[in-house]
Amino acid sequence: MDHPVEARLRPLLLTGGGHRHTLLGYFLPSEKRRYSARRHVVELPDGDVLVLHDDCPSTWGPGSPFAILMHGLAGCHGSNYMVRIAGQLADRGVRVFRLDHRGSGAATEQARLPYHAGRSDDVHAAFDAASRLCPGSLGGIAGFSLSGNMLLKMLGEDGRSGRRPNYLACAVAVNPPIDLELCSQALQRGFNRIYDRHFTKLLLPQVEQRLQSFPDAPRPVGNWPPRTLREFDDQYTAPASGFDSVEHYYSKSSAAQFVPDIDVPTLIVTADDDPLIPVRSFRELPAVAGVQVEITSHGGHLGYLSRPADPAFRRWMDWRVVTWLAEHLRF
Repeated sequence: MDHPVEARLRPLLLTGGGHRHTLLGYFLPSEKRRYSARRHVVELPDGDVLVLHDDCPSTWGPGSPFAILMHGLAGCHGSNYMVRIAGQLADRGVRVFRLDHRGSGAATEQARLPYHAGRSDDVHAAFDAASRLCPGSLGGIAGFSLSGNMLLKMLGEDGRSGRRPNYLACAVAVNPPIDLELCSQALQRGFNRIYDRHFTKLLLPQVEQRLQSFPDAPRPVGNWPPRTLREFDDQYTAPASGFDSVEHYYSKSSAAQFVPDIDVPTLIVTADDDPLIPVRSFRELPAVAGVQVEITSHGGHLGYLSRPADPAFRRWMDWRVVTWLAEHLRF
């Protein structure tokens, strides 16, 4: 079905409510795995770099599938959901590349410019690099939160231009902010202001680090430091990335406008009670062949505390991402 559908999720006891799912999903302990990945630096045309953390199972061989996982705002390759899902995939023989965007994780001191919701070319660069390391293998991409928007934008642009990457079999975006203006407005209301301030505080040190590492890096404008993400985007992200204004940045980068042109099997997962990303933007998407939108009644933002159908999984989001990739990569 290509219209939005209600996805089955059986929430755990005492986890009702989007804020509770979001916060418990973030703070509850996750499975720990020893870091054993090999790092690959991906050089970008403007001189910045991305870093791929390559988790290659001993059972993987030429022609076996691979997947790229991309973190959300202020995250990195070590974010709990990245580690959990990479482990589940590797246990099934999939070679996994966890991406650090510009200025994140292992790329912290190696980027003059920031990553943002519209950097779809960076997603291309990451997939092309991974594909070269896995010649002849089918690949999939999973983007979480902000990265989900970047991914959907890339897929739609590719559908319009006909430059779909070779060997890209499928994609999945979880809680993507496909209408950035709507999300910005949501962050300014009620309890959401706490998330707003939290993300802003996490991003400020990244800017300071960038300015120390690159004296010629674009500097913030206006009344710095900002108190909200919108102020951060207005004073830094937009001008540093070549946009005329924060409104221009949000307008050009929001993925909703690109979804109708996607021609790769794609799953979009969101929750009716996501406090950060209004579900309205997903219900208003047109039906697109090959794009499956699943809306759970509970789950919050990257929370989805539930009882998955497979007892090997402790979290529904992890199960849904892995099963979608498995369906199309055939592992």
